Amino acid sequence: MKFGVVVFPGSNCDSDAYWAAVQDAHCEAVYLWHKDNVIPNDIDCLILPGGFSYGDYLRAGAIARFSPIMKEVVHFSNKGGFVLGICNGFQILTEVGLLPGTLMKNKSLNFICKYVYLKTENSDTAFSSQIPDGKVLKIPIAHGEGNYYADEKTINELIEHNEIVFKYCSQNGEINEFANPNGAMLNIAGIINKNGNVLGMMPHPERASENLLGSDDGLLIFNSLKRNF
Repeated sequence: MKFGVVVFPGSNCDSDAYWAAVQDAHCEAVYLWHKDNVIPNDIDCLILPGGFSYGDYLRAGAIARFSPIMKEVVHFSNKGGFVLGICNGFQILTEVGLLPGTLMKNKSLNFICKYVYLKTENSDTAFSSQIPDGKVLKIPIAHGEGNYYADEKTINELIEHNEIVFKYCSQNGEINEFANPNGAMLNIAGIINKNGNVLGMMPHPERASENLLGSDDGLLIFNSLKRNF
């Protein structure tokens, strides 16, 4: 399969995402500039990487949603193309309306950079199908605005349609407030859209794609996508 890694001014995980896709998942990948007006026809999955697009001015992702390429990203996803938004990419996806809810400042008001643990709530997606049942993922976070929030109606719809894919948990898989690094509602770390082709997650799987990095659990997400194609 072939990934397209979108690069915004301020992206800082674009190279990590490219490396994970090419060197670790053994897929093809190309960089796409934020001013591009065309997405190549051979792209299977777009990655909106982590970082601080446009310096996070106004709020994270608020300016990036107006980049020329985002119109094409929306069109791509509406046609069924797969989109993975990681950290700032997740924030951009909520800003542009491809995913519901919003990411607010961390409850502590501090930037948090550390490994966390994730429980897979829905393994029946193209992004999570290769994650073994019961496996707790060890994947790092690095954000100041990762506190997922949505109104009651939206939260109920996420639950009803099984759109919550990842939740923060303890090393033993327990979901509780002590395992929640940012105050996110229901410990939400990643959600998917109703059509199952757009995933947003705050943890960085591309930073956990080799054991040398402390964990290769993030590679399971790339391999799930690869298996899907």
